[in-house]
This record gives sequence, structure tokens and C-alpha cells, in this order.
Amino acid sequence: MRYCKRCLYPENHPLNITFDEQGVCSGCRIHEEKDILDWQERKEKLGKIFDEFRSTSRNIHDCIIPVTGARDSYFIVHIVKNIFKMHPLLVSYNKQYNTKMGIRNLAYLRTLFGCDIINLTVSPERVKRITRESLKKRGSMYWHCLAGTTVFPVQTAVKFRIPLIVWGAHQDCDQVGMFSHLDEVEMTRKYRKEHDLMSLEAEALAYQSQEVTLSDIEPYVYPHDKELEAVGVRGIYLNNYIRWDSKAQHEQMIEAYRYETMVQQRTFDTYNDVDCFHYSGIHDYIKFLKWGYGKVTDHASREIRLKRMTREEGIAMVRKYQNVKPNDLPLFLKWLGVKEDEFWSEIDRHRDSRIWHRNSNGQWKLKDSSLEHVHDEGVDNVRLEKKEKCKFMILPARDPKAEENEYVLIGRGWVD
Repeated sequence: MRYCKRCLYPENHPLNITFDEQGVCSGCRIHEEKDILDWQERKEKLGKIFDEFRSTSRNIHDCIIPVTGARDSYFIVHIVKNIFKMHPLLVSYNKQYNTKMGIRNLAYLRTLFGCDIINLTVSPERVKRITRESLKKRGSMYWHCLAGTTVFPVQTAVKFRIPLIVWGAHQDCDQVGMFSHLDEVEMTRKYRKEHDLMSLEAEALAYQSQEVTLSDIEPYVYPHDKELEAVGVRGIYLNNYIRWDSKAQHEQMIEAYRYETMVQQRTFDTYNDVDCFHYSGIHDYIKFLKWGYGKVTDHASREIRLKRMTREEGIAMVRKYQNVKPNDLPLFLKWLGVKEDEFWSEIDRHRDSRIWHRNSNGQWKLKDSSLEHVHDEGVDNVRLEKKEKCKFMILPARDPKAEENEYVLIGRGWVD
């Protein structure tokens, strides 16, 4: 397996990645734009886009922001509402795997920014049927989350005739360099299907299933092109106009709004995905079992590119976290109503044969790993100089007595 000589990404990255003659991946090369582009000029261009959609009345929403109780939601709302003075309508798809901390983060976001918010909670039984099917079809427990978070904002834009949707970072640009920031790519049905949904549209999931009905998948169906055109729906990504640095952005939000953080089982990043029981737990372990790497590789590669971590330090983090078996699987299996052996059987069917093989004893073994590429020839030629330390904070919880031992389907959405 080929690995980037600057970061830690393998050539079997599911979003597709390429390497140049120096062995540096396309994601690292596009990331170099962050230190080259005139970001003030980019920010001014973003302002002009907002001006096209700006409402003259404070009673009218002039854009939509998809939000959760984690990731970059605080930063996005802060930029759009406080810096550019827009009047956003927040929309949130209920992932159902909610932590109490995530519920609190979302409630404080709504309260602190004083924004209207619309939440979508699909029937848990419907979500369970869909999740059992997505495990079979794609080895994914997270398909419904991806489908819901990427379609509900678009459905809302059509319903309320609010054309502009503001997303955070474009994953293909930020991770694998599929696009330049200058391409200014926007959200499309095609991209959502091929990458977010692993080429499995909601309709296809239902047609291929004996358990999931067309009625079940209705909340996940993308609006028709004619509906989008009638409203003029447009989805922009902020990272094309603002130099994206997830760690620095979270720390700004921690200082300004006391965004809550949490220790994660399988990575050193304590800021992202604190709203979900499973994203950095069993969901990430599934990713590792399918592709041979997990979120710790994503996070280490990001920190290497941002010059806060050396490649060797990144590999040390992979060594520490990559093989950790998370403890949240029983909670998920109980919720889903699936036996553990059935679960592992479905996951094994989706392992990438380029990186996994099964030995004569029936045990799965990695063929390769970034751990085996510490001293690859040419690494020093493309090395980035570390500029600062990489330290993630853990803040005292707002509710220190709250135990994270079960999902919170619906929590209090406002803070007095």
C-alpha cells in the first residue's frame, strides 16, 4: 500500500487520493493553498455572496445553516451571524445517537446566538430499519446520519424558499484535495450521492430492501431538480473563503462561548463529534475495519499539514489509538436489535481486500499500515517544519453530574 510521504493517508482512501512524483498526496498539495491564498480577498468575495442574499428585514431568514451539537457549528454560526450580520435559520437533523453533552452544546448554541432552529426527528423504529439495511448494503451504521444531515437543510430551503445554504468545510477539498479552494465547489446532489451516501441514494436503499419501505425513506429523499431551480438553492462551503483550521476555530469558540469538549476513545481530538456516542467509537472502528485506518489518521494528517505535529508524532498517535476496540458497541446493538455475531459478519463483508486478508485460522490481518512507513525514502525531502505544539483541551462539563450511558433522543433545546 502506498502512503503519503508527508501526511499519513493511504492510497485506498475512499474519497480517492493521488500522489505526485515526490510521493506527496493531493490533499497535502491542495492544503498548501492555505498558506498562499489571499484570505482577506477570499473573505471579501464571501461578503459579496452574502450581500446577494441579504434580507432587508430582521424578521426574514436570508440563509440556512445546518448545525449539530459538535464540529464547527458554533464557528459557522458565529461567522455568518456575528461577522457578516446575516439572519440564519438553523436546521438540525437528529442523529439519535446523541450524548447529553451534544444536546447541551446545541441548546447553548441556539440560546447564545439567538437563532431560530428547526429540528427533524425521524421515528426511531424507522431509523432502525434503515440502519439495519445500510449495515448490509454498505457496512455503515451512520448512513442515516449522513443522509439526514445533507438533505434536511435542502428540503428546508425548498419549503421555506430560502435559497442560500452555508456549509462548513468541503471534505474532499480538505482531506484529499479533490478540488482547489479556487474552484469554489458547491453542494450538489451528485456529490452527496457518490461520497456522502457511498453511492446509495435513499430510493435505491428502499428498492433493494424487504424491510425498508418508500415511506420509510421519505425524509431522506433529495428534492427534485425543478424544485431546486424554482427556489435557486445554492450551497456554499465556508472553507473556500476562510482559511480552515478546525482546532483553532474550536478554541476560539471555547473561549467565546464555552463550547464543551470530551475525551474520545479512538483519537486525540477532543473537540469534534462530542455530540455522538458512536462517531469516534464503534463507527470509527468500523471505518478502520473497512479501510485499514481511522479518525486518528484523519486528525494526525490534518495536524501535520497545519505544522502542529511531525509525521513521526502523527504515527505515534496512530500506534496509540488505531487498534483500540471501543466500548460502545453493546449500546448500539441493544438499540438496533442485532446480535453481535451478525453485526461483525456484515462488517467483514465490507473489508477492503487491498489492505485486509484472512489467514488460515480465519483471523483478519492488516497487510500494511502507516506504522510500517516511518522511514520511507523521501520523507525528509517533503517534511513540513513544526511551528507550534498540538494540545487539545478538556473543559469541565457544564453538568458534571450527567452520566453518558445512554442515548438522549430529545433534550431541552433552550437554556434559561
